[in-house]
Amino acid sequence: MNPLVSMLFVLLVVVQLSPTLSYPADDHHHYNDDNNDESPEHWKGATPLTIPTILENLPFGDFLSFSHYHRSCPDLEHIINEKLRQWLKQDYSIAASLMRLHFHDCAIRGCDASILLNHEGSERSALASKTLRGFEVIDDIKAEVEKRCPKVVSCADILTAATRDATVMVGGPYWMVPYGRKDGRVSIAKETEGVPMGHENITSLVEFFQSQGLNVLDLVVLSGAHTIGRASCASIQNRLFNFDGHGNSDPSLNDKYLNFLKRKCRWGSDYVDLDATTPKTFDAAYYSNLQRDMGLLKTDQLLYSDTRTSPLVTALAHQPQVFYHQFGVSMAKLGNVQVLTGQDEGEIRTNCNFVNSY
Repeated sequence: MNPLVSMLFVLLVVVQLSPTLSYPADDHHHYNDDNNDESPEHWKGATPLTIPTILENLPFGDFLSFSHYHRSCPDLEHIINEKLRQWLKQDYSIAASLMRLHFHDCAIRGCDASILLNHEGSERSALASKTLRGFEVIDDIKAEVEKRCPKVVSCADILTAATRDATVMVGGPYWMVPYGRKDGRVSIAKETEGVPMGHENITSLVEFFQSQGLNVLDLVVLSGAHTIGRASCASIQNRLFNFDGHGNSDPSLNDKYLNFLKRKCRWGSDYVDLDATTPKTFDAAYYSNLQRDMGLLKTDQLLYSDTRTSPLVTALAHQPQVFYHQFGVSMAKLGNVQVLTGQDEGEIRTNCNFVNSY
């Protein structure tokens, strides 16, 4: 698949920034694979990809604009950036958490900050949202924004821009974020049942992404967010200890990696790195891991076994610069899914946890 397909929907320019944040010492035990030499076999089925060239004058959706806050809140991006630097200095893992929080928000009713609403029966209260983190970061940013620009900036815009900045701070690409999203007033726990949780088949994932206006390339590229972050051991214990209902492990797992995971994940309450080899680095090692049967989640590994996605995995593994640029493109598309912009749509919340009372 040619990545230019995704350009039809892109609303920004992706540029490469050199990461300036140093990586903290790793205080976890990571998997080491001595037999990780690349071979020509890894190139089988590869799809040559080129770094996408994005046109600056592609049309935006109604009412989204890069200049939306230039007069009403000119320091918005500076506020977000400074707050995020403070948070990442305390907790480096919050970057991956914000990416996941943003995805869960956009996956339901579009990017409208409905995941942030904190009331009984909301998306946030659902079982599928139990391990989501980053709410306090958005609250902190919002509080500062309200001091300087009261009742002007939406929580949806803050979450979208904060995710972008967090990605850059851990070594990922920069992309321009257009503003003007409004916050939704509806948040229903049951609707989270449609969000991918790592147990689906590829057909289900493709259909889900297509329902959001995203394509197969976006699916494979956005899955690459698993180059950083962790997953709960509870989410993979089925693969390790009872994959077929008879106490056996998932046969698709690399034997050495399986043994490592069994030692690491004796308890479901523990956590394990999504990227077994370079968990603190934003890179394309996630795709190389899939080639060695070292995808942590079932949905990760299926990307390399399904003919619709495996050529893209192979290409991205060997062309990391394409992954880097395309990640920004696909994240931009994600951030513009079903946004609320109309005069009679949504609101600008003053507190991201609650709908306005006025």
